[in-house]
Amino acid sequence: MMISTKGRYALRILADLALLSEGEFASVKDIADNQGISLKYLEAITSILLKAEFVESKRGRSGGYKLSKHPSEYSLLSIFKLTEGSISPVTCLDHDEVICGRESHCLAYPLWQKMNSVLEDYLKNVTLADLITDNL
Repeated sequence: MMISTKGRYALRILADLALLSEGEFASVKDIADNQGISLKYLEAITSILLKAEFVESKRGRSGGYKLSKHPSEYSLLSIFKLTEGSISPVTCLDHDEVICGRESHCLAYPLWQKMNSVLEDYLKNVTLADLITDNL
């Protein structure tokens, strides 16, 4: 499993917003400058975050983006599932049903299941609040 640039940048954007005072908005330019992300790519990612209601936006001079909820309410799993779709280590676990048909005699299948479970459990229990307070 490899987290894409989109997933990594989304995490960085949300972490940047988590550091703001409650109710404060950050401009797109400030976020882009802080995180070293191009404005165009940042806008594409914030569009995804906005549609999923992870962030709120406000237009105008004091506008920008802020988190919709408290940082403790965002699990890293929810962020990566939003941006990556799947975080499974192998494609045979990407779907609700097994697609290869070999699970009954695949010696590695239990390994992939356990690896996926461990990863999901960990990411489900780590939040943005943990990330910004280095409480990992």
